[in-house]
Amino acid sequence: MKIERLIRMANDISDFFNAESNKEIAAEGISKHILRSWDPRMRNAIITYCKQDGSGLNELTKTAILRLEQA
Repeated sequence: MKIERLIRMANDISDFFNAESNKEIAAEGISKHILRSWDPRMRNAIITYCKQDGSGLNELTKTAILRLEQA
């Protein structure tokens, strides 16, 4: 899967959770959703991209993705 698609998907998930006023809870929800729903190859690709470049990812998405690495 192309990284552009993963970026769009991650940001779409983030847009949904962004309605949460507590951004820590929102980031946790994004991380859990990606962990539950994405193939490990997809997760690894977006984590690597976030650490190397991250352009195109919004800040909430970046926060959530970096939490995935710790999971």
